This record gives sequence, C-alpha cells and structure tokens, in this order.
Amino acid sequence: MLFEEVAKTSVAIAQTAGRKKKIALLAALLERVPVEERAIAARHLSGEVGHKLGVGYATVAELRGQAPGAVAASLTLAEVERRFAAIAAMGGSGSGKARKEAYGGLLAAATEIEQGFLGALVVGELRQGALDALVVDALALARGVEARRVRTAYMLAGDIGAVAAAVLADGEAGIARFGLTLFQPVLPMLAQTADDTAEALANLGGPLSLEHKLDGFRVQIHKDGDAIRAYSRALNDVTASIPDVIEAIRALPAHQLILDGEAIAYGPSGRPLPFQDTMKRKSETGGQLSLSIFDALRVDDQTLLATPARERWAAITALAPAHAVPRVITGDAAEAAAFYEDALARGHEGVMAKSLDAPYDAGSRGAAWLKIKKVRRLDFVVLAAEWGSGRRRGWLSNIHLGARDPATGTYVMLGKTFKGMTDAMLEWQTAQFLARELDRDAHIVFVRPEIVAEVAFNDVLRSTQYPGGLALRHARVVRYRDDKTAAEVDTIDAVRAIAIADGVV
Repeated sequence: MLFEEVAKTSVAIAQTAGRKKKIALLAALLERVPVEERAIAARHLSGEVGHKLGVGYATVAELRGQAPGAVAASLTLAEVERRFAAIAAMGGSGSGKARKEAYGGLLAAATEIEQGFLGALVVGELRQGALDALVVDALALARGVEARRVRTAYMLAGDIGAVAAAVLADGEAGIARFGLTLFQPVLPMLAQTADDTAEALANLGGPLSLEHKLDGFRVQIHKDGDAIRAYSRALNDVTASIPDVIEAIRALPAHQLILDGEAIAYGPSGRPLPFQDTMKRKSETGGQLSLSIFDALRVDDQTLLATPARERWAAITALAPAHAVPRVITGDAAEAAAFYEDALARGHEGVMAKSLDAPYDAGSRGAAWLKIKKVRRLDFVVLAAEWGSGRRRGWLSNIHLGARDPATGTYVMLGKTFKGMTDAMLEWQTAQFLARELDRDAHIVFVRPEIVAEVAFNDVLRSTQYPGGLALRHARVVRYRDDKTAAEVDTIDAVRAIAIADGVV
C-alpha cells in the first residue's frame, strides 16, 4: 500500500468531527492494507514509529520544508518501514549525521502530505484524536468483534501492530492468542484525576483504598525462578538500571511473579529525593533505589488481572509486606484528607484513590483509580512561540514561558508548553502573537512580552537548559489573563522558593 494513503487517511480523520466517522474511515483503510503491511499501518496510525530512530525535534524542524516533495507518491508502507529500520540501526561515530541524511532522503522521496505525516509521526505529535483507542475500535469494526476484546488483547500484548495483524487475519481466534505472559510486559493501568479526597470518595464511594503517590518511576517486575526482568511504563527493559530492586524481588518467596510498583530514591532522612535524583540513580547502574509495590498481576500459577483489588492487595501483603506502598482503607472524609496531608508532609506527590472491587484493567485510564496531586498555578509572560506540526500545523503553539526578574526588570525563560490548548486557543494566540512579533527564525516567532498565561504545573526541576537554572514540570496552560499585565506576572524568586521548599535546590 502507498504510504500516502495512510497519510491522507490521518489528515481526513483529524478533520472529521465525530468518533464514529473517524473509526469508519480507519476501518475502511485497515481492511484494504495488504497482509504483510497491516502491523506497520496500525502502528503508524496509532502514532508509533516502531523504532528508536534517534531523530529529534530539532532535526525534523530543520529539515521541514527543505525538500520540495515528490510530485507523485511512490513510497510504500514496507519501504518506509525499511528506511526507519535502517535509520534505527545506525550507530557509532558520525551516526547523528548519517541519521539526519537518511531522514532527509526519506523526506525527499515523500509527497508534501507524506512529509507532514512523517514529521508528526517521528516527533510524536500526530494529532487525529485518541490514536490507539481509535485503531482498536476500527479493528473491531473491520472484523465484527467486540472492541473490549480487542482492547484487552492490545493491553496484554503492548503492540498494536501485532494485535492488528492477528485480528485482521483471524478475528476472534487472533484475539485469543494474547494473554498474560511472563517477560511480555503489559501496558500499565492508569488513573484519572480528582481534585481532592472528597471528590474521590464521592466518585468511588466508600470505603476505598488510599495510597501514597510516589514520585519515582513506574516498574513492572517479572520473575520466573532466578530469571527477573524489569520494565518501564513504556515497556522498555530497565533491568540493568535497578539492581537493588532486582535483588529485592529475588528475595521474595514466590517462584513466579508479575508485580506493578514504583522505584524511588530516598535521602538519609527517609524523605524521597527529587524526581531528577531518582532518574539520575536509575541512569547510573548501581544507584540505590527502593521498591514500593502497589499491585500484583500474577503470583505463581494464579493470574490476578480479573481479581478484585482487595484480593490483589492481600497477595502483596502476604508476599512482600516490607515493600507494600503505605496505604489506608477508609470511607471517612476527615481520615482521607488527613492521609493526603500526611503524604504531602512526607514529601510525596499526593495520593492514589482506588476502588477495592476493581480488576486490574491493563492500559486503561478508567475511573477505578484516581490520582490526587498538589498542583501549583502561577502567571507567566509569553516570550516566543513555535510553529506547530501535525494537528497544530499552521498555528503557533509551543509557547516559551518567562518569569519576571525583579532585579533586572527582564524575563527569565522557564520552559515551553503546548499542553492544555484548545483549537480556539491556538487560533486566538496565533493571531495575537503575530501581532506582537519582534523577530523570527525558521521555527520560532519572538514576541513582545505582553501576553500573560496562567500556567498549572506540578513541580520545579533543576535545569541547565534555561538561564534561571530552573524549569517547570508538567506545565499546561489554564487560560490567558487579559486582566494582568506583564509587570504583574510571578517572579523567578517565587519559582525558586518552590524549588527550595521541595528540596530541589
């Protein structure tokens, strides 16, 4: 199949209103894809390259528009896959330049619409809706099977391409081939958000489980006798990075295990270290990390995915009480609020609220888990904005945020974000930024510091990238403040005070 057909379908889906219409477009395309290219098509339409290319945003942005684009489409899905695999295999001295040249060669062979799709795909900015969820529903429609069954197969396989190939070939029989298997990591269960414990109690009812929400990194542990592997949230093998965690699992009495937990670094006082320090220890083999377990998917010959949460927790406390995440079961509003405040006082992000009856819904961001975290909000001025790609193509989207420096009267950049922006906001801000343009390069428009944005963020990180030595973590735009001037935005001192209070600096 021509790669252009996939690119055109992606554009059509992005421009189509209504989930059912999007799914129908996808299903119609997937039914036409040749057998040998089905996995490739499903991955690309889900926003997945399928390879670690080592081609970053800067390269994509630099090469965008340099090649005029092929007049007629000639690239097939198989050819694009072959070129992606070749780029991913490049290593050693000079490989960066080689990857850039190879990606440039791919762009030169692509039509204009294919170039746009490739750029968005490579940098993870493909915007056509909930990507993998749409593909799952499209596969179900194409073969007349239950979407729930396809979704479960995908969560267990962790590979939408493999599931697509199986479902399109064999329908229900293809779905049946996927199950919980040792050393084949599954997509983790995810949480929705609640503003506070009172909202969690109202949504989940009581009693419920409250757990400390740790600011480490998610790990899924698989054990079969002496063989132990650990996988990240993205299903990458991180075994070599966390030897302390592996040894802790080795000491557990069960022969076979699949566990879900968090690896985190603690300081001498017993307080958790900043997220950056945890990740630094992960990157340094031998760095000391502790394991907290909050779910069990398998214990010996028992698969626990469909087992109620209360029973899965009982398995954890029987198996590894010393590694169980701090937890309380309560239906009392005051006790729940106190547990949340205690978690914050101990240096954690907040709490997780969980239904006691829910199964482990792998890969789902359902209502059975709710995360309750502290959220900071400050006002910053917009210093510049970058042209978007994919769904945001033609709009100024990724904004540069600045805090006021009272000592110099200038503004200090603290990061960028395109999160939280609706289409209406993108359209409005593009016009506003262009009206205040001071200068530009190929990808960035620098503006007069006049527009104020209210920004929500979770933490402040140390940064060598920005002049203030600090950066915002998980920043997203809440709204623009036409009631404030740039002189009224928050100061770099206010941001630094948060970092000091959190032990970051």
